[in-house]
Amino acid sequence: MGEGHTHGHSHGHSHDPAVYAGVVTAAVPRRVLLVSLILAALATVVGLVQLWPDGDRPYAQYSVAGATYPTATVVRTHVPCPVVDPNADPSSMPTMPAGCDGLTVRLGDGTTIDVPGDPGATRSGLAAGDRVTLARVPGAEGKPVYSYFGTKREMPVGLLAAGFALVVLLVARRRGLLALLGLGIAGAVTWFWMVPALLEGHAPVPVALTAAGAIMFVVLYAAHGVSVRTSTALAGTLVGLAITAVLAGQAVGFTHLSGLGAEAVDPVRTFAGDLDFRGLMVAAIIIAGLGVLNDVTITQSSAVWELRAASVTMGRRELFNSAMRIGRDHIASAIYTIVFVYAGTALTTLLFVALYDRSLADMLLTEQFGEECVMTLASSIGLVLAMPATTVIAALTVSAPRTHARRRAAW
Repeated sequence: MGEGHTHGHSHGHSHDPAVYAGVVTAAVPRRVLLVSLILAALATVVGLVQLWPDGDRPYAQYSVAGATYPTATVVRTHVPCPVVDPNADPSSMPTMPAGCDGLTVRLGDGTTIDVPGDPGATRSGLAAGDRVTLARVPGAEGKPVYSYFGTKREMPVGLLAAGFALVVLLVARRRGLLALLGLGIAGAVTWFWMVPALLEGHAPVPVALTAAGAIMFVVLYAAHGVSVRTSTALAGTLVGLAITAVLAGQAVGFTHLSGLGAEAVDPVRTFAGDLDFRGLMVAAIIIAGLGVLNDVTITQSSAVWELRAASVTMGRRELFNSAMRIGRDHIASAIYTIVFVYAGTALTTLLFVALYDRSLADMLLTEQFGEECVMTLASSIGLVLAMPATTVIAALTVSAPRTHARRRAAW
């Protein structure tokens, strides 16, 4: 009877030395975690204020004075222009059909005109009745000049977005709704704060880190709730971002990349030539790794908490080792993800490389291929190192083991 009473008393009033010691060792790391995240949040707020774009971009806009962009309806598409082989005999060059790659369109006032298009317009499946946007530029003697600007895609893209949101809500429900709200805020931070700040000439790396920090604070807490588990994932994400930023900066330096290999860099360089394009490449690496990095850290944090729920007696070191085994499997799949994401976006570059009569190693001499390699490798290293960092933080801040048998295992 006395033994039973002692057993019940020790569990009911937290006088068990192992429990007490475990709570202390969990409480201190939790305080450190809280203080660290508060400091990170303050740094993010300061960065948002200090780097806030004032709307006074010092660069000319990529637009012609007086240009407007009316909508027109396709009447018919012209034949595509033949592709010219630069190595072919000039005498065998094909004759370009008149108006090839162009479009016949009807303006809003009913006027039908021919406009020069581009290969993308005539090879995209446009047909009579489709809607396109034209660029209308004032010409000589007040006669406007029209050209193809782009295809109206609001309806199909909107349907895809609605389908995506519906699937997320049906499967994830409340969490999905919060994730969608977080995604919207992330998009707003990127488009309305980060992009203007970069165009105004602010240092790209601080801008990218500030934007990434703001996005992660909002997205993680919105999607997963305010808890120690979420805070652990956030801390691991911030550690991964810091590692990625340092590594990317060093990698861009010792590989002597200029940041001028991206497809859209020429018009940006023409109208905003004072930008730090090497810094922009580092910023791109930081932002590009956010999604997969967040996935790894939240999964790792959740793994530690689920392991604790499954075994309240497991010591912290054992908990760490078990979570690391889960994390190694996740890292393997995450590496595939990040590599194939870059490979997919650079597929045209890979085809271009394959056309050259040079080895793959020689292609590293090219700016564009070198940039893709550095972005993939720097992001992957930051991703891999974020996993054990998150696991350590989670193992230290999760609730303590609850039995005498685990006294020596508690950190």
